[in-house]
Amino acid sequence: MSKETNSAEVILNQNVAPEQFDWDSFESGLDADARKEKSDLEEIYNGSLSSLNDNDVITGKVVRLTDKEAIVDIDFKSEGVISLNEFRYNPGLKVGDDVEVMVDRREDKTGQLQLSHRKARTLKAWDRVNELHETGEIVNGFVKSRTKGGMIVDVHGIEAFLPGSQIDVKPIKDYDQFVGKTMEFKVVKINPEFKNVVVSHKALIEADIEGQKKEIIAQLEKGQVLEGTVKNITSYGVFVDLGGVDGLIHITDLSWSRVNHPSEILEDGQTVKVVILDFDDEKTRIQLGMKQLEAHPWDALSADMKVGDKVKGKVVVLADYGAFVEIAPGVEGLIHVSEMSWSTHLRSAGDFVKVGDEVEAEVLTLDREDRKISLGMKQLSKDPWENIEAKYPVGSEHVGTVRNFTNFGVFVELEEGIDGLIYISDLSWTKKIKHPSEFCAVGDKLNVVVLELDIQARRLSLGHKQLTENPWDKFETKYAEGTVHAGKAVEVHDKGASVQFEDAEVEAFCPSRLLEKEDGSKIKKGEDAQFKVIEFNKEFKRVVVSHTGIFRDEEKKNVKESNNRSNTSSSSSNNEERSTLGDIDVLAELKKKMEGGK
Repeated sequence: MSKETNSAEVILNQNVAPEQFDWDSFESGLDADARKEKSDLEEIYNGSLSSLNDNDVITGKVVRLTDKEAIVDIDFKSEGVISLNEFRYNPGLKVGDDVEVMVDRREDKTGQLQLSHRKARTLKAWDRVNELHETGEIVNGFVKSRTKGGMIVDVHGIEAFLPGSQIDVKPIKDYDQFVGKTMEFKVVKINPEFKNVVVSHKALIEADIEGQKKEIIAQLEKGQVLEGTVKNITSYGVFVDLGGVDGLIHITDLSWSRVNHPSEILEDGQTVKVVILDFDDEKTRIQLGMKQLEAHPWDALSADMKVGDKVKGKVVVLADYGAFVEIAPGVEGLIHVSEMSWSTHLRSAGDFVKVGDEVEAEVLTLDREDRKISLGMKQLSKDPWENIEAKYPVGSEHVGTVRNFTNFGVFVELEEGIDGLIYISDLSWTKKIKHPSEFCAVGDKLNVVVLELDIQARRLSLGHKQLTENPWDKFETKYAEGTVHAGKAVEVHDKGASVQFEDAEVEAFCPSRLLEKEDGSKIKKGEDAQFKVIEFNKEFKRVVVSHTGIFRDEEKKNVKESNNRSNTSSSSSNNEERSTLGDIDVLAELKKKMEGGK
């Protein structure tokens, strides 16, 4: 029997009060001295070990390497195990190396201490990245791969995103050229919630450029000639890099000759000499020029050129109002559309020439001081108004083409450069025309007669109706006041009706009150009736008629005849009465004589 068992039996056999019973000795099997010795030993052992908590990051030492794992001693009661996969970035790992580890779990189900080198590196890396973001310090990063919109960069073990726009100050098309390279970066953004890090290489370049820019700007002066590199070409000009500072050459300052697009003159990356034309107060906007480095083309223009000379050139710009013709390199003259043809009705310059055409013209004006020249093409052909009196004398008849309308008449072209006007009142003897388009259309051929000719003003007055006899001469007799004619009410309105007679050219007007028929009703549209002319005006081509007047005149006639018969009857009665009375007087006289004779 053991010593501990005998002791227990002794304790149990003794007559001891329950409250005095040593339960610790009973449960542990150790007496008080033995228990104290054990406690002291445990305290010494625990004091020799580090206290650990999950997720603590500490430094350990590699004590053994296997094919798959690294055994790391962290001064704990047991050694930790880490998969070699976490050391792939460090293929030279060996026994004795110090490594940072995180306590993943103090004991797994087998009682083994679980450590993680990868988590320790990540946690430390986040601390370092946050510090870099706050301080703006430059960090080296390894470009691992390309991704949508940019690159993936390893910064202290953390995968950061490098946007394509942040690789360089110049647009980058080929991202693959950076994969596998170690470059300097600046941490520009961190999202702690999603553990996102954004870095930039462009920010470092811009910082360097900003320093260079300040140095360059401080030395800039107007008129200074510099050498630069074409950085960007736009439709309105070219941006040139002057060594960290950008300047703009406007399209008009590229060449003395006309330039349609800057790409005709320069290309990306080309080295050019430029002159500083101007800049703002802060020298952030710099205006450059190239053509100013060359002599002005007008200085090379022949001193013998004068007004009236004939020149040849190429159409370089075309507008509705005219064409610009280059007659010498950098020297352009304007041919206004009115100087392209003798025609008086203006058209677009595109109807006569197009860009690239070689044309001949005459110098109309020449201003060397303002460097302006105007040209004319029509002057090289004969003026159609020469001998106009012989070609178009007053009273001569011609055929012309209707060119355009105005509210007051029609312009008719007799030949190129000879136009005449037919006033609306000279289109027809009888038709009431409100607008010329009611009578003819543009492009129609029209017979005309020359009514007036003003050579000085270059004006022709034409007529069309004058080619036929004025029908109103015969109408004056036929439709004299008081004559009655058959007609049709072609239009009826509030004020009256338009009445058409057998002569289709004559249209009369019947006032509303004179449309009343004998039965009291009024004449309606399309109704035939008899009308009496009550007014005829040849000058204003006006005929006024009345239907009511016809039967009212008949009534008046009947009344008159009736009155005449009444007057005749009354006269006979008076005669009879006078005869009767006369007879009485005669008889009275006779009776008196007879009485006197007695």
